Amino acid sequence: MSETRRELHRVATHVLGRRRHAVTGHFGLRAGPDGIVTPAFGTEPEVLRIAGLGLVREVGGTAATVSMEGTTLAELAAFAEADLDAEFSAGDDTPSVGDAHRPLHFDADELARIVEWFDLGWRVLDPVVGGLPAPAEVATIQLWPEHFDAGTIVTLRHGKAVNLGFSPGDDFSDEPYVYLGPWGTERPGDPAFWNAPFGAARTRAEIERGDAEQASVEFLTSGLELLVEVVGST
Repeated sequence: MSETRRELHRVATHVLGRRRHAVTGHFGLRAGPDGIVTPAFGTEPEVLRIAGLGLVREVGGTAATVSMEGTTLAELAAFAEADLDAEFSAGDDTPSVGDAHRPLHFDADELARIVEWFDLGWRVLDPVVGGLPAPAEVATIQLWPEHFDAGTIVTLRHGKAVNLGFSPGDDFSDEPYVYLGPWGTERPGDPAFWNAPFGAARTRAEIERGDAEQASVEFLTSGLELLVEVVGST
């Protein structure tokens, strides 16, 4: 995993996610303009967002910004009023706080590519789930701090569920990828479609051979159509 992706994951989890969770009990994030953002929360309301190399905190009608480059996780957490000593977990794979007093460093170009990938995820997932036939149910699209991916859960007929999402890279693939992961054992159609241990995935290099947005929509839609067919026949 690259240093930029690792550090961005730590900031998203232990500053944005941790602060939102302390106030609301929820830690899901979103893709935002040039970065990552919390939904508005609290009474003011409050928003925390990563914008390029800056961390922005908006409370009520005021905003303040601090640079993330060369700043420590402890300093960013103090800026956001996120308590690094408080108990917090976003799931079994939550990244550790690590050395909170070590300066953070980011490659600006790589950071931009990561947030562009998350933005693509929202632009693709919205039309894909919006075109699903009834009675499919769709969970809110979120950027999850635990695995650091943008995704949703679609529940098809008979309660069959499938994960859809965009990962910037992880233990499965160092390259960003779009994925479809059925909760069950169904792998209908061409076995070559199902090329991942959790279901099916296409890397950024694969979908960027043409129109990345269209290719991602077609990939996810094809997988969902295969699954709808098989669960509809049960």
